[in-house]
Amino acid sequence: MANPDLNALSLKELRQLQKDVARAINSYEERQKAEARAKLEAMAHELGYSLAELAPSSKSGAKVPKYCHPEDPRLTWSGRGRKPRWFNEAIAAGHSPDDMLIAKRG
Repeated sequence: MANPDLNALSLKELRQLQKDVARAINSYEERQKAEARAKLEAMAHELGYSLAELAPSSKSGAKVPKYCHPEDPRLTWSGRGRKPRWFNEAIAAGHSPDDMLIAKRG
């Protein structure tokens, strides 16, 4: 691959090159994702499942829980929106938000 002399290019040419590179990178990443998705779908099919059954889309609006209640791990909160009552009560009882992080418990 020939490397252009970037110092010889005008600002307009440099900006166009930057756009072209960003577009090429995005295209490459999309092709890689499509290839990976196809491989995963084939593997799931071999096992008798669809990829959607094994890895449901998280685009449904459901947020992944980030915090859980100190005594009842069934009570969770994503960390977004209004704080649940149990979270505020746990803070008032002396727990820190870090104490309730799910990642720290796993």
